[in-house]
Amino acid sequence: MRIGFIGAGAIAQAAATAFLRGGHEVVFSNSRGPGSLSPLVAHFGPRASAATVAEAARHDVVLLSVPWRSIPHAVSGLGPWNDRIVIDTNNPLQAPDFVPANLHGRTSSEVVEDLLPGARVVKTLNTWRPELLAADPHREGGRRVQFVSGDAPGAREAVTRLLESCGFAVIDLGGLATGGALQQFPGGSLPTLDLVRF
Repeated sequence: MRIGFIGAGAIAQAAATAFLRGGHEVVFSNSRGPGSLSPLVAHFGPRASAATVAEAARHDVVLLSVPWRSIPHAVSGLGPWNDRIVIDTNNPLQAPDFVPANLHGRTSSEVVEDLLPGARVVKTLNTWRPELLAADPHREGGRRVQFVSGDAPGAREAVTRLLESCGFAVIDLGGLATGGALQQFPGGSLPTLDLVRF
């Protein structure tokens, strides 16, 4: 599978490491254009490439990983999404002071979903530090657990298969309002937990 990336920071690079280990291809994009990503592409090798944000967003699965304040600008004008899956790795912390955003009682992924009309949003890959996300998920005879949540039919299942192909064990938490709240940092009970399924 070829996965488009909107964002190329630490979490995006860690996710790319996992996807490449699973035999997939990654297409990075950022606000500065494909040329700025040449060193990153060279580092990741022949199954990595760079594109414009619009080009990366056309893939059937797109990973969104940009600072919280930058999300509206990063996705502006990219729709309609036509049922494409968007993996939301973001947490609602506003840099540079990392103050939690006021979500008015909603989860961050519900807010993101409103910005992506027609997309099937799945929350995952947001609960670990980059170095843990990039590490081999096989541990002590088991597999590290990733969580998924989402509202759209079939999307959680598709992302579960993708993550399992990369070696993760996956726990489906249901919809964004409930599962997303458990995953969200700050506030959720699951961030930073390093769980292993045997």
